[in-house]
Amino acid sequence: MRGYFGIGVEGISKVMNLGALFRSAHAFGASFAFTIAASYGRTSADTTDVVANLPFYEFPDLPSMRLPQGCALVGVELLDDATELPSFRHPRQAAYVLGPERGSLSPELVACCDHIIKIPTRLCVNLSVAGAIVMYDRILSVGRFAERPMAPGGPTVPPPPPVFGDVVVRRGGRKVPLGTVRSK
Repeated sequence: MRGYFGIGVEGISKVMNLGALFRSAHAFGASFAFTIAASYGRTSADTTDVVANLPFYEFPDLPSMRLPQGCALVGVELLDDATELPSFRHPRQAAYVLGPERGSLSPELVACCDHIIKIPTRLCVNLSVAGAIVMYDRILSVGRFAERPMAPGGPTVPPPPPVFGDVVVRRGGRKVPLGTVRSK
């Protein structure tokens, strides 16, 4: 799988949920974790000790937040005009940010986001559950997996092999297919 992703929160009201979110991030292969205007001390829910095993960033406020160049900021929030997760194409480089359990992403952070997505549920889900759903969807969307079978429990077909183009050698500013290259 190409690209990378990170996950974090703005503010936090339940540190155990943040610990569970970061444990899931580690399990799903996140490249980094972060907080904005929230402090994080390892909790018993973070059994993988993310702070010791992943790059971890604590930004004291939104203006101090820094993401890698080319990294899209994706807010996860229940807004009317947010894109529903099953219809969302994940950016190759992304940082997903969730709000506190008893609140929402700040309007200032929403304005900074390149995309806002929502999970199509009838009611709010727990912060760590929401983050896990988003990360699982990313893995399904950008990973190389076999197609789902048409019938329940039906046979699976392995994913197609990667396709590479012909080898090309550049000679004098022009492309020459490898089979036509002649040595002098």
